[in-house]
Amino acid sequence: MNDVPKSDLLRFVERTFELAQQVIARYSLKCSKRRYTRLQHVVLLCLKLKKTTTYRDLVDELIEMPRIRDALNLDSIPAPSTLCKAFDRLEMAVWRVLLRVSLVGLPLDGVTGIDASGFERAHASAHYTKRTNLTIQQLKTTLLVDTATNAVLDIHVTTTRKHDTQIAPQVVKRNAESIMVLTGDKGYDDQKLRRLARDHDVRPLSKHREFSSLHKAWNARLDTDLYHRRNMNETVNAAIKQKFGAFVRSRVWWKQFRELVIKCVVHNIEREIF
Repeated sequence: MNDVPKSDLLRFVERTFELAQQVIARYSLKCSKRRYTRLQHVVLLCLKLKKTTTYRDLVDELIEMPRIRDALNLDSIPAPSTLCKAFDRLEMAVWRVLLRVSLVGLPLDGVTGIDASGFERAHASAHYTKRTNLTIQQLKTTLLVDTATNAVLDIHVTTTRKHDTQIAPQVVKRNAESIMVLTGDKGYDDQKLRRLARDHDVRPLSKHREFSSLHKAWNARLDTDLYHRRNMNETVNAAIKQKFGAFVRSRVWWKQFRELVIKCVVHNIEREIF
């Protein structure tokens, strides 16, 4: 067994476990039964999303994964309901801290891109929804991406249709230390946003909406080499949807938010080890 090389799945589990150890306590309460640790729950939930499977199928596959169980120090197989309840108990703050820690091993350069995309709130094919005239509301998901590594620095999720210029200030304030250049499309052309970015020593780089010849002149002088790096944001959006699905399985909005953050965590870890 020791002569067999490590699979990508095993490397992913080991790295996720290492990162979780840095920020997550082993047990949530002193009176916990201590049968499984929070670290094990976190890694298994990340593994479930990486494999785009269900709780029941993941537990079934764990039976045939002795090396994965050894890496997690699992003496027994948790029930599907155990993982489901663990997902309910783990706060959003835990996943956001893990998202931040997942960037530690990546060479970030401070040139970032911001863009929004939509994730379906129900797992139904486009063909089916069109035939039945169903309207499925999407989650508006805004990603802040490092254009050098294609890693996700931050995520903002909402069920409303807020304009991009209302969401971007929150993202900039939370991540000002990690941003040197903020690129975005014309949807982020707002003087208040530009002023806020400069106040935090961030260079805003987005095209102006051309209402006058002056705006056209400003766009002509734009640093195109840096500006076109914003396309990496669309690449990350497409990659996450292709690998982990363009939908969320959870039915409650706060679980859906957590699920999207976990997708970003898994994406970042894969960017580091693969």
